[in-house]
Amino acid sequence: VVVTHHQHFQEADKPHRRKGEKAYSCDLCGKSFTQAGALKTHQLIHSGVKPYSCDLCGKSFAWAGNLKKHQLIHSGVKSYSCDLCGKSFTLSFTQAGALKTHQLIHSGVKAYSCDLCGKSFAHAQSLKRHQLIHSGFKTYSCDLCGKSFTLAGGLKTHQLIHSGVKPYMCDFCDLCGKWFTQAENLKTHKLIHSGFKPYSCDLCGKSFTQAGTLKRHQLIHSGFKAYSCDLCGKSFTLAEDLKKHQLIHSGFKAYSCDLCGKTFARAGALKKHQLIHSVV
Repeated sequence: VVVTHHQHFQEADKPHRRKGEKAYSCDLCGKSFTQAGALKTHQLIHSGVKPYSCDLCGKSFAWAGNLKKHQLIHSGVKSYSCDLCGKSFTLSFTQAGALKTHQLIHSGVKAYSCDLCGKSFAHAQSLKRHQLIHSGFKTYSCDLCGKSFTLAGGLKTHQLIHSGVKPYMCDFCDLCGKWFTQAENLKTHKLIHSGFKPYSCDLCGKSFTQAGTLKRHQLIHSGFKAYSCDLCGKSFTLAEDLKKHQLIHSGFKAYSCDLCGKTFARAGALKKHQLIHSVV
């Protein structure tokens, strides 16, 4: 192959880019890309043009790939499931992220706390929704009776009263009367009544109904206590145990004995106390 003098200078004039270098940047948001085609595709977001729409729900998308991923929601296929509670998520990269976010609930880590009441949350979004309660701002009002709500979900649930529909009837436990917002949670709950405990601890033999409960139990054997009390320094394996312990310092005693009226900070302490009355 013969390379002419002109061709040589054409190649030399091209800017030399290292592999992985993002030379193409968006004028509107500054995001950069390694390829011109990727930048062009990205810019569809800013144009507002969404040529790909879902035949089932009408939702539209800028890219065909996103439409394809969205349509999996309608398929009912849920390939991402939580090892701790069994809750499943739709097959898509966004839902894989939703699974990761969901699993924070089981970790016990609540990094987002309310400045006004101290209540803490696993997700920033949950804190944001909670803070609306303190604002007193109720933007969602019922067209039928005028009652207003802080959250859209509260209004939606309320409107079922006017429709005559009993919410979550399919998620009602016929054995103990407990209500559930999701059928999956009811299914998991019913295992408690069955007495079936397929998950056992290799270290002590204790068995559990759910894999998540076993996983939480195994933290006890690890000896790792990540949650410590600011007032006395006592540390705990689980966040909920720290929360229960802190009631001692608060002086709040929510559990009272029906027989003698003595009050306790913890349900366990009340239970132990009641044994005194059972002695004949």
